[in-house]
Amino acid sequence: MTDSNNRPGADGGDAVVSAFNAVGADYIFCSSGSEWAPVWESLARRHRDGEPAPEYLDLTHETVAVGMATGYGLVRRRPQGVLLHAAPGLLQGSMAVHGALLAGVPMVVTSSESTTYGDGPGQDPGGQWYRNLSIVGGPHHVAQPFTKWANEAADISTLPTMITRAAELAWRAPAGPAYLNVPLEILLEEWDGREAKPIVPPGSMHSSPEEVDPVAQMIREAKNPVVVTETAGREAGGFEALVAFAEAWEIPVVEPDSAVCGNFPRTHPLHAGSDIGPWMDEADLILLVNCRAPFYPPSRRPSKAKIVVIDQVPQRPHIVYQVLFADVYLEGNVANTLRQLAKRAKDLDESSVAARRAAQEERHAAEQAAIAAAEAKAAQSEGVDPVLVAATLRKLLAGSGVVVDETITHSRVVKRHLQTADPDSYFYVQGGLGQGIAVALGVKLAARERPVVLTIGDGAFTYNPVIPSYDAAKAYDLPVLIVVFNNRVYRSMNLNHRRFYPEGAAADTGEWLGTDLHRLPRLAGFAEPFGMHTETVDAAEALAPALERALKAVSEGTTAVVDVLVTR
Repeated sequence: MTDSNNRPGADGGDAVVSAFNAVGADYIFCSSGSEWAPVWESLARRHRDGEPAPEYLDLTHETVAVGMATGYGLVRRRPQGVLLHAAPGLLQGSMAVHGALLAGVPMVVTSSESTTYGDGPGQDPGGQWYRNLSIVGGPHHVAQPFTKWANEAADISTLPTMITRAAELAWRAPAGPAYLNVPLEILLEEWDGREAKPIVPPGSMHSSPEEVDPVAQMIREAKNPVVVTETAGREAGGFEALVAFAEAWEIPVVEPDSAVCGNFPRTHPLHAGSDIGPWMDEADLILLVNCRAPFYPPSRRPSKAKIVVIDQVPQRPHIVYQVLFADVYLEGNVANTLRQLAKRAKDLDESSVAARRAAQEERHAAEQAAIAAAEAKAAQSEGVDPVLVAATLRKLLAGSGVVVDETITHSRVVKRHLQTADPDSYFYVQGGLGQGIAVALGVKLAARERPVVLTIGDGAFTYNPVIPSYDAAKAYDLPVLIVVFNNRVYRSMNLNHRRFYPEGAAADTGEWLGTDLHRLPRLAGFAEPFGMHTETVDAAEALAPALERALKAVSEGTTAVVDVLVTR
């Protein structure tokens, strides 16, 4: 730490803000709690005196705070600050924090506790900590299972560096949320003004030429190689590097259903769809590029293929069970590894390359024809088919937007028919349902110049903190388009019931429990008190005009909600 002049009345709140300055956080996402008065006072003083501070967002739900930090981090890839309230606020936001862990988004999440309960010197923290806010072991123990690192800042002298250290840990691979418990007594304690040193981006690790050369030779000798990727596009430069690699070697790229972001242009001739199944017996080399769970069930292994894993952290420590069947690991920065391999695409067997090029051209043409046929069929069907919704969005967005997806039964349709082709154009919400609106708002915060669309099912929509999300959208001028795929049922739950008990009592009587959503009111109506644009669509011919009006409203600064009553 470096010495600086002590400010009159400086306390732990100033230390927190100073530390987030050192982190380089653009924003502090806060779901208010009674412990944060010292931080608010510091921000008010800095605003008054013209001193630097991250922009503060006052949010009314923990999932909104964490989800917006996640969406922002998906695009900007730098740690931000999140303030929650005590253990209850941490628990309320825990699903979203876990989602950030799965999504690989760095952030520093903080909340508080009391250590004196009014029996110590200094200001009284308040009786609520003694009565019902504190938790045995402290909130950092609660946070351990769903964060990358969790600890307590036990002294004002170490508080700033504890925050910057948490940010550095969060930023390094595998990126994810770190948690810091900052007791209220520390926040109220006098601070001597010693600030933490600003943090710098992580350095990168690279596979050595001695490791890369043999893999290049394996690719050169392979007759039928394939790339399988889930999150290559999540890495800075990963999308572009994968395109260059695939083109240099003429290798098809599969994005399985488990892919959670855009990794490769779906319009590209080398895009080989989402089904890894045909490759399990045909491929002689499978390159798993940022692919955490390629095979299901995990014991299902390719019949003859060698497997090369290209990943900075191939064995994800937060995954309980993971099977990769690796023959070779290339660890280190994924984009760099792909670029190094692309440079080695020389002395290729032209007959082998021509054969796989021809085979992939045939596959790609067949997939494009199947997509066109499905869209033509959807356009002729009664009611509004989900395929028509995704296809219409693709045409209206014309490659300019970012899609955040929180559908379940329609997720394959969304990915297949949106055909996203640019980096950072598609993100699938990780972890439990109910974060989608907040993540979309965070993406919009990071990409204000681009239209942001949330595709979501009616079941997932009802899990979201809708009113706090709409409040954030309006308060911070974050207009997004929300398209609800409303089939009036928890379809995925119903499908599992039918799959497990195809001839059971429910099939016999029609009593399908736990799935019916017909009783819900008109979903678009919740946006009306906020002055947002709303549409409800139940006919195919009304779909495109409704989405056009909605996108126009968004372009003019108003969030729009289009509730589409789909047929399945």
